Amino acid sequence: MYTKKEIWKISYPILISLVVQNLINITDTAYLGHVGEIELGASALAGVFYMAIYMIGFGFSIGSQILIGRRNGEKRYESIGTIVVQGSLFLVILAFVLFGISHFYAPHLMRSIISSEVVFSATMQYLDYRIYGLFFSFVAVMFRAFYVGITRTKILTVNALVMAIANIVFNYMFIFGKWGCPQMGIAGAALGSVLAEALSLFFFIIYTICKADIHKYAFFETIHVDVKVIARILNISVWTMLQSFLPIITWFFFFISIEHLGERPLAVSNIVRSISTLFFMPVNAFAVTASSLVSNAIGAGKPEEVMSISRRIIGLCYMIVIPMMALVYLIPAPVLRIYTDSASLLQDCIPALYVMLGYYFIAVPGSVWFNTMSGTGNTRSALLAELITAVAYTLAIYFLIFRLRPNIASCWIVEYVYWGVLLLFSFVYLKKADWWNKKI
Repeated sequence: MYTKKEIWKISYPILISLVVQNLINITDTAYLGHVGEIELGASALAGVFYMAIYMIGFGFSIGSQILIGRRNGEKRYESIGTIVVQGSLFLVILAFVLFGISHFYAPHLMRSIISSEVVFSATMQYLDYRIYGLFFSFVAVMFRAFYVGITRTKILTVNALVMAIANIVFNYMFIFGKWGCPQMGIAGAALGSVLAEALSLFFFIIYTICKADIHKYAFFETIHVDVKVIARILNISVWTMLQSFLPIITWFFFFISIEHLGERPLAVSNIVRSISTLFFMPVNAFAVTASSLVSNAIGAGKPEEVMSISRRIIGLCYMIVIPMMALVYLIPAPVLRIYTDSASLLQDCIPALYVMLGYYFIAVPGSVWFNTMSGTGNTRSALLAELITAVAYTLAIYFLIFRLRPNIASCWIVEYVYWGVLLLFSFVYLKKADWWNKKI
């Protein structure tokens, strides 16, 4: 049985790595908030679009992580390196495919759905550079899956620090044209993020070669493409790829809906989204831990511990999230001033910020139980849960935002629909479904 101390020992490096890693989003938003509201809003659309593509690769790594965790629990260490290498080769190929699709079709898509000409122009300036990050981020997520799967998560913190510091420096250089660099504005934010991701991948490679037991995990057994191994990973990962892509693409629909309300509501939503990221980081860290520990527990022949593990993780997550919520609720202005000096924009953000804070009461158990479900290996059921949730969320966006066109704070109520449906499905699955003997 994993104690709270052991859970925290695994979770906190993931949490710190996510905190530091998400400084990329926070840095981009904070810098661009001081450039202009157009750039601030455009970076939200372009950033979520890029994230939707990125989550396809990230979803593949989640499926790989589940397999790595199961093999680690079974002590079949020699299979782990093969999963990492073959997964990385597959993701490089996938990055080329998605890069090509985005390069040729993204301008037409954005032109058809963005109503403001200036927002469209700024969005494409960002995407033209940002899309190159796929080649680095897709491989980096496999290293993350490896270290989470074998429960050696401390290195994630160091790697994230390297990436965050690089992003802060590169953004400052290229957005504002410092130290002899061209002043690129919103395009500079994208370029800085790509360079930071490249440095992150380079760090992972060097560390793994120097510090990981490459013989124990048989990293160099198959350095050519092995279709059979990739197919075995995809048997699990194809479902996690889809379930990772769905919530982001529906969130993209949310921001497109907001853009049709005007440039100010879009700027407000990007700031609230960035602050929401601060809360989602601990939620995501504990959810990832749940998936890994559940997979390890089942691999070790202890499925009876699954529900107890998830309950302890939910309790620990609340201990972090609730004080954060209380702090932001009581003093929102200092947090918002990180993103804008405009008093009117700050005042418009506060009601939406309060609505956003409330849904984390259900997001904590919803995310942990959903990842617990994925950790059992039944990724098809997890995809079904995400699909049902995405449909409910999309309908809520259509009727509440497109049809009613309310104030920006009311628009964020749709997030309660998303997390409420996901929470209900995950809880019913874990209570009623036969997941104890799932083989992967």
